[in-house]
Amino acid sequence: MKALLIILSAVLFVQTSFAQKPNTDTFTLLKTYTGTIADVAMDNLDNLYIISSTGQIKKLNATGDSVGVYNQAKNYGKLYTIDVSNPLKLLLFYKDFSTVVILDRFLANQSVLDLKKFSVLNPSAIGNSYDNNIWVFDEYDNKLKKIDNQGTRLLETADFRTAFNQSISPQKIISDNGLVYLADTANGVFVFDNYGSFKKKIPVKNWQTIAIANNNIISATGELITIFNSSTQLQTQKRAPFFTPYLHSFITPSKLVNFSDNSVQVYQYRY
Repeated sequence: MKALLIILSAVLFVQTSFAQKPNTDTFTLLKTYTGTIADVAMDNLDNLYIISSTGQIKKLNATGDSVGVYNQAKNYGKLYTIDVSNPLKLLLFYKDFSTVVILDRFLANQSVLDLKKFSVLNPSAIGNSYDNNIWVFDEYDNKLKKIDNQGTRLLETADFRTAFNQSISPQKIISDNGLVYLADTANGVFVFDNYGSFKKKIPVKNWQTIAIANNNIISATGELITIFNSSTQLQTQKRAPFFTPYLHSFITPSKLVNFSDNSVQVYQYRY
């Protein structure tokens, strides 16, 4: 009997350990690029945007050919984020100067928006909208606002401090599948419809990078990638064992990109 109890305990320990261990699906290295690299982005057509330390943005298509260059990325100060969710319209966000630069698919400058001129006094995040306009979150009055490409305000929400009894500070705005996601690494992900009406809050926090695809919120912190399905509330995890401390990384719905100051590695993964 004592021996049987020992065996059962060992089996339960193994099962518990296995259940808690993240999925380790194989990641496939697709491409490697080298150069002087400050930051990297990738759109949903697998175009890669490599930002150099000198302020140049180079666009490489899915086969690795250069299809566009923008040399003025430092003209408006430090580039805070680049939104490439719409491959036909890129948004460069200069948070310190409340400025948005709009580029076309060839990286030609289309317009420059000084958000303060349009009463957006403290923008913390921007993002493309489904209808070719721009979402902006203004921390000054804690509102989500939509503007067109000329800066004209199209709509705005109520003050979130009243609606949620808290202030939020999203780092990213993502439009996907008819919804708008305000991702705040400290407070969670706030979901709205395309008219700015609040739908729900999703408790995904403490991420370093985040992406949305078909109701799945894919976030990464260090070596751990977490996939949270907002419809089923189910969560799965996978560990990327090839990470090394000197590499930065970000995720798209189907790719994992590692980069350092002199190389970029693009991996395919499944979730």
